[in-house]
Amino acid sequence: MPSLRTVHGVIPIDKPAGMGSAEVVRRVKRNFAKGTRVGHLGTLDPFATGMLPILIGEATKLAPFLQEGEKEYTGTILLGAETDTLDPTGQIVRTAPLPALDPDRLADLATRFTGIIEQTPPIFSALKRDGVRLYDLARRGLEVDQPAARRVHIKRLDLAIHSPAELTFTVVCSTGTYIRSLARDIGTALDSAAYLRELRRTRNGSFAVDSAFSLDRVMAVLERGEDAPVIAMSAALPAMPEVEVPRAIADRLRHGDSSALMNRVPEPEDLFKPEGLFKVVCDGCLIAVARATSRVSAILVRGFTV
Repeated sequence: MPSLRTVHGVIPIDKPAGMGSAEVVRRVKRNFAKGTRVGHLGTLDPFATGMLPILIGEATKLAPFLQEGEKEYTGTILLGAETDTLDPTGQIVRTAPLPALDPDRLADLATRFTGIIEQTPPIFSALKRDGVRLYDLARRGLEVDQPAARRVHIKRLDLAIHSPAELTFTVVCSTGTYIRSLARDIGTALDSAAYLRELRRTRNGSFAVDSAFSLDRVMAVLERGEDAPVIAMSAALPAMPEVEVPRAIADRLRHGDSSALMNRVPEPEDLFKPEGLFKVVCDGCLIAVARATSRVSAILVRGFTV
């Protein structure tokens, strides 16, 4: 019988190909007590693999503090053709001659796409128009206008020749970056066409795929009624400054009393600027995330009923 206990934390899962992020959530959720909130951090397309943090219970409230973390991906780009979805699940809509490739040209191209760039999201995306996701409109065969371009940050991009028709890449980027669009734009910049053939997310914020568990392993553990391989909520925010408080203070914070934080703000040099966020911990449990308003006082940003 599966364990239906209540759990609060993050399960780092290495998502397999052929399954959407929502399906991973559905499979994990059925092993927890009724009413337990379960979510994921950063959608991965069904064909993609890699790091998918699953948030359980009160950890779902961590999403605003985690979702802005940078992402790292590896993958392959197929040259000479473009699909309507910009990935291998779509239909080919354009072909073009294969470009001449050499390391110097790819190095120049990587430099061109590094930094703050303008990027047009794919038509097949989760962006909404009049409350409906664009991929739902596109799959119905309805005409969908090209989404507006947006600025994204490509922190690092490495390109290499895998074959005359294929590039491999590693990219570190901001949240909101569409790697499918990046593949398309690289093909265009090479005077050719391209789509994303393979994609693997190797890092999502502080969560690295090397420390993730396969979905099969997680499901087997849960279905045996054993404890889930959960990262504690406090450990899920490793870069955020921390303040340890006694239980009496923790109880006041659980009741929304921000004055309990008086004189318990970290030293200014320990705070991230300009956010000024820090975590409040009692006996190893995350009680709250707070924001410093001065050197001695703070306000509660999010409380956790753990």
